[in-house]
Amino acid sequence: MSTDATVTDDDSIQTTIVDEDHQAPTFTELGVDPQIVAALEADGKVRTFAIQELTLPLALAGSDLIGQARTGMGKTYGFGVPMLHRLVNAEQSGLRALDTTPRALIIVPTRELCVQVTEDLETAAKGVQVTVDGTERPVRITSIYGGRPYEQQIAELQKGVDLVVGTPGRLLDLAQQGHLVLGKVGILVLDEADEMLDLGFLPDIERIMGALPTDRQTMLFSATMPGPIVTLARTFLNRPMHIRAEQANDSAVHERTTQYVYRAHALDKAELVARILQADGRGATMIFTRTKRTAQKVADDLAERGFKVGAVHGDLGQVAREKSLGRFRDGTIDVLVATDVAARGIDIDDVTHVINYQCPEDDKTYVHRIGRTGRAGRTGTAVTLVDWDELHRWELIDKALGLGMPEPVETYSTSDHLREELGIPAEADGRVAGARQTSEERREARADRPARKSTRTRRRTRGGQTADGAAAAAETASDTADSAESEPVAESGDDKPRRPRRRRHRSGGKPADEAATTD
Repeated sequence: MSTDATVTDDDSIQTTIVDEDHQAPTFTELGVDPQIVAALEADGKVRTFAIQELTLPLALAGSDLIGQARTGMGKTYGFGVPMLHRLVNAEQSGLRALDTTPRALIIVPTRELCVQVTEDLETAAKGVQVTVDGTERPVRITSIYGGRPYEQQIAELQKGVDLVVGTPGRLLDLAQQGHLVLGKVGILVLDEADEMLDLGFLPDIERIMGALPTDRQTMLFSATMPGPIVTLARTFLNRPMHIRAEQANDSAVHERTTQYVYRAHALDKAELVARILQADGRGATMIFTRTKRTAQKVADDLAERGFKVGAVHGDLGQVAREKSLGRFRDGTIDVLVATDVAARGIDIDDVTHVINYQCPEDDKTYVHRIGRTGRAGRTGTAVTLVDWDELHRWELIDKALGLGMPEPVETYSTSDHLREELGIPAEADGRVAGARQTSEERREARADRPARKSTRTRRRTRGGQTADGAAAAAETASDTADSAESEPVAESGDDKPRRPRRRRHRSGGKPADEAATTD
């Protein structure tokens, strides 16, 4: 494997090209603690990826560093393994002796990434023991993020933890309440720093970092390095080494991902997607939409067609989102429909197909979406459906990334080239053969859907004014509240109270038009 590794510090820039015959070293060869090596080997991980090979020697030594690599390159173990190693060997690593307060902190931008990183670290820490007051016990890892009750997270902190993974808002909240002690943290990691910048978390991060000891190791990992992230690194990192691990001559998109772009009609998209999902070799698949409402609509439609599908978007509660992700990871469902924000941090290595049901907003979003496949050395397929009104947006994405596909070919669910290019059997149609959801599956799907909120009330006061009009309006507005997603809100003419009809009376007191007096 040819790897282009750029290592930069304040004084020099060094570029090393590793030849095609290079074999990545094992975790053991890089000096990782045997307990951690055994846990990784039990999970089938023996040799390092490029970013891990480059970062581990520096991170194990306690140096500050900036790791830059695209999604799916193995960054989590690039910082997680040396972090665990230094906790296990706290005395030799120069960390304060372990007690009941955290020694390591990982800050991530989203709830989903928080859960994923925690699970990866728990895998690497399985069976790993640390010494506390002369007694050995398992290393304790906990996740702290919003959307979950405070009580359980506070209880875990009070019980004592060694390593905390969390999102900025909840971390800062618990620290300000005195439940999370930051004064003894010796290792800090900022993961997906550019996404935290996009989501507006930079002020919270700066406040958290200001509460940490100055004599700590800090590692910052990011796919890109925009100006504010560079400024953050210069402010809070001590002479960091900048490591960028890429394949030689890499583009922004994994070359192992085959990309197809089709111009599709909105009314035919559902049928077209249903046929793509029956392609030969199709495994776990992620479908991306721009809005929450479209995500749920697509998931419902595919479920009716017989596919095993779940949804992840901002209108779902955290429990429902985690349930869908869990079922996707364990293979109970093999199709996951998600919005861009909800999908940040979903890190699943065996996704074979990504379908962009709606054209991404920009080139960065496109790269993020299709980066869900072709991970960890695997191959993948990315299909983008571009509607007529999205052609200009796609042209900008194509130009920015140099894809050479500015004019997508007009494609329908019955097009021959669609079947040939994606390997769709000739007999495949818009429904899985003989597939109907079981009653249990239908109940689960209904339970996971967001509850519909009525914006109409029937109780009226004199004069036709709605008694609960203000409350109904507030409830309608709350439907748009999602921490990082924004999308149009459907408007309804029924929300306006109707004025009562006035009857015109003739002399004698009878209505002028009796037929109009009945509702």
